[in-house]
Amino acid sequence: MSCVPLNRDMIALGIRQPWAKLILHGIKTIEVRSRDTAQWVPIYLYASKKISEIAPAAAAASKYCLDLETLPRGVIVGTIELREISPCRRSDAQAVCVPRSYLKNRFAWHIVGPVRFDQPLTVRFLPYGVWFYLWKRRNRQCRLRRVAGREG
Repeated sequence: MSCVPLNRDMIALGIRQPWAKLILHGIKTIEVRSRDTAQWVPIYLYASKKISEIAPAAAAASKYCLDLETLPRGVIVGTIELREISPCRRSDAQAVCVPRSYLKNRFAWHIVGPVRFDQPLTVRFLPYGVWFYLWKRRNRQCRLRRVAGREG
């Protein structure tokens, strides 16, 4: 791993364990999401406070000898980059570490360049969406536009 300089303007993506650990070790190279994204910059990987509750998560933890209770949670564990976003294909199952049935009508976020931190970083602000800032709040203008959009 490395000692990466702190970038307070970089966004983070929250991912539950054991997926965050498997991503940092290059085993899970695709994150499955219900929508696509336009985020292509390096991003922080936040290991969510909750452990994934889907059955394949426990199976993956067992396969790779991971103790779910000791994995870091609620902290930034590294950085990743997204290289490509595409609709999931049946052939993505191994890179996602889940059965093919979990891929229907989902998007594959192809992950490259995972960098694991020696020591996890604590955050000032907890996740408030798919993408979030760790050490600053969202711009007030963005929040106002988002609220106005819901009411209109």
